[in-house]
Amino acid sequence: MSVRDEGRAAFTQLQAFLAQLEPNDHGRLPAERELCEILGVSRGALRKALAIAESEGRIWRHVGKGTFLGSKPVHDLSEVSAVANYASPAEVLRARAMLEPSLCREAAINASAADLVELRLSAKRGREADTWRRYENWDNRFHRAIANATQNKVLIMIFDSLNNVRRTVAWGRRRDGGAAPAPNHHSFIEHDEIIRAIADRDGDAAEAAMRKHIDSVTRKMMEGNREAN
Repeated sequence: MSVRDEGRAAFTQLQAFLAQLEPNDHGRLPAERELCEILGVSRGALRKALAIAESEGRIWRHVGKGTFLGSKPVHDLSEVSAVANYASPAEVLRARAMLEPSLCREAAINASAADLVELRLSAKRGREADTWRRYENWDNRFHRAIANATQNKVLIMIFDSLNNVRRTVAWGRRRDGGAAPAPNHHSFIEHDEIIRAIADRDGDAAEAAMRKHIDSVTRKMMEGNREAN
């Protein structure tokens, strides 16, 4: 097998690993040596696989800190914190209502097969989550997957900035009403509708499904329901 083929084979293994990775607050992957053992590949093949994943926006690497899930953040964290200190949940939701439906439309046009796998996995794991924190991490991964599916780095950058403000302003709050989302939590069905529209390449339906989802979150938050998400 050529070096190039080894890299592609390792990338296939890496994709499967990333699909099963439990998200956390930082999204950090194991060290290279551990990844080699997990995937059963050489260090050289792993590095080629990581380079492919990074070029596709699946991961990003920070020298001295490690490898992380998702695209490399391009925002200024201090600026995000400053915005979050003054933004209200209502402002965040209004911004989401303006941006995320359009991202869904673009995702319906440009999503790859790998993007659809990631969306379905995130929705499934969110439904199975046994704590609010795990659900929120999978929910965040779901919405990030939609942005990534646009294949537009500028839109991904804008989403990442908004999402960081969103998590700081609204989603660090204490949860009441149970240790995990109820089986009939509104987001489960709404996420499924979004995925179906994107998979069908129906931009109008995808945009409408996300608008419906954000409207549900907004309505529940206005009602004082801490289970909005």
